Amino acid sequence: MQHSRRTFLGAAVGGFVIAPALAGPAEAGTAWSRVPAIRRRIRPPRFPARTFPITRYGATGDGTALCTEAFRRAVEACSAAGGGRVLVPAGTYLTGAIHLADDVELHLEEGAVIRFSRDPADYLPVVPTRYEGIELMNYSPFIYAYGRTNVAITGSGVIDGQADATHWWDWSNDPPPSEGPDKQLLARMAEEGVPVAERVFGEGHYLRPNLIQLYRCRNVLIEGVTVKDSPMWNIHPVLCTNVTIRGVTVDSPHGPNNDGCDPESCVDVLIENCTFDTGDDCVALKAGKNADGRRVNAPCLNVLVTGCVMRDGNGGVTAGSETTGGVRWVFAWDCTMSSPHLERAIRIKTNPDRGGYVRDFHVRNVTVGQAADAVIEVALNYENKHTGPYFPYVGDIEITRLRAGTAPRAFTLIGNPGNPIRGVKVTNSVFENMTEDDVVSDVTGFVLRNVRVNGHRV
Repeated sequence: MQHSRRTFLGAAVGGFVIAPALAGPAEAGTAWSRVPAIRRRIRPPRFPARTFPITRYGATGDGTALCTEAFRRAVEACSAAGGGRVLVPAGTYLTGAIHLADDVELHLEEGAVIRFSRDPADYLPVVPTRYEGIELMNYSPFIYAYGRTNVAITGSGVIDGQADATHWWDWSNDPPPSEGPDKQLLARMAEEGVPVAERVFGEGHYLRPNLIQLYRCRNVLIEGVTVKDSPMWNIHPVLCTNVTIRGVTVDSPHGPNNDGCDPESCVDVLIENCTFDTGDDCVALKAGKNADGRRVNAPCLNVLVTGCVMRDGNGGVTAGSETTGGVRWVFAWDCTMSSPHLERAIRIKTNPDRGGYVRDFHVRNVTVGQAADAVIEVALNYENKHTGPYFPYVGDIEITRLRAGTAPRAFTLIGNPGNPIRGVKVTNSVFENMTEDDVVSDVTGFVLRNVRVNGHRV
């Protein structure tokens, strides 16, 4: 096994090396020294000691009365008073879209459930939002803020999107009506430069909203809550600065595209002590897609992921596939990942239509009990596209002290012909029970140091 694996890698890579160093900006000593400064900048917002119970504004926690107007009045009163806490007491509150305002903390007490309506009309009028990396006007995300400062969602309650096979999720595939034609229309509008204000979807269209989307916000906190069963992505900060997501549970393993947390084009993000059980990637870092990503041109920078548990999902810590604005300075450590349905632990995905970059991506002290595909995957041929006009730069990836139990393979590394993956260094790591050969092609600077696979040093 040792001989065949080493021969396979050497033949496929060309740049395969067993050597002590990978020169450049991803060097561990230089890279990890950035973390303390990033963490000091990430400070959760604070709120005045004023409380605005939604029951004071007409909300009834019986699970049947629609409380949209009560939430709206409570948020407006809280913000107008200079900020504070909009309190959701124990009970079940049915509602349409909730829009947060400056200096508002939405707090769910123990036993509180916000249950979102299954009627798409309760998420109109349309709002500026982003769908898979492209800006548009669409159904409101269920909890939404646009251009706000100091916003938070906290507590020990549950935020339930109520999506299922006959509500929202059925828009994701055939038979019609489904999102396919609208995705194609939106992509064409973006390529043709149609202004965002004219990309109007919503009623009569089938692009699913997010459960929580905070757009162009500063000083964001999401802490303690459980979120479940989103129409698609669960937590989606976009173009935000100073974001803390702490102690959150994402319980959404069955829905299509039910990503856990997708910071997109954000700067200074901490994702800490969270648990993810998702129908797609657990944590996925994004930066816009194709023509619209080049128009907005905003990277995702300085992301810290620590102390998290990843269960079901397509990837544990992921970048892409929307990489057009660039993803850089990502640090993930002290995480545990394991499930028969967790396909990959570390995953980077993009293609030659995306452009942009993923670089300075650093992982250490990660335990992977079981994965259903490769433990580490870097694929520049996402959606089976190997050539195109916008080759992405992907490299400067450093992984150390990773221990994996059972998986088909340790590595799937696929660059593009003429555009290789530029530097993957794995050190001091163990892959215990790998059942298949690695898949490695179009990679330069692949370095393994003190790495064991199936008991053999490679």
